[in-house]
Amino acid sequence: MKARLAGLALLVFLVAAVGWQWHADDAQARAFTLTPLDPDAVQSIEVELKGLPAQRFDRRDGHWTSLAGPVDEGRAQELAALAATPVSAWTPASGFEAAKIGLAPPLATLILDGTRIEFGEMTALGKQRYARVAERVAFVPAQALPRAPRTASLPTTTSTAR
Repeated sequence: MKARLAGLALLVFLVAAVGWQWHADDAQARAFTLTPLDPDAVQSIEVELKGLPAQRFDRRDGHWTSLAGPVDEGRAQELAALAATPVSAWTPASGFEAAKIGLAPPLATLILDGTRIEFGEMTALGKQRYARVAERVAFVPAQALPRAPRTASLPTTTSTAR
């Protein structure tokens, strides 16, 4: 009987230890993402890309909508996913001249549920780019940049040369 109680106590202790470790690992991983936001929980997106009109998307009943018309839901989901972009390092923004790293003005601005992310140029070395969140600059993968909306295909015509 004592052996069963000891085994049960050990099992409870191990489950609690695994749960605690999982929580600690998750918290540490979130410290090295662009934002603490869960991409699946993002409800509003505003995006501005240099040279293109600003866009806004809102999630309603699990689908992305826009007052501007039909929405490429895949693109909207990609934009939300940028919230969890991995960060290799954080540095205070005061250590940079914003214009020199492409943040004055930024190449792209993304606002996810009120959290503003500005994307700048590529870093001099490595395949990374600068991204500013509040008063910090992150080094993120080069491909971490909001993509432009798809454009309608150009009409093709066949002409008969005579």
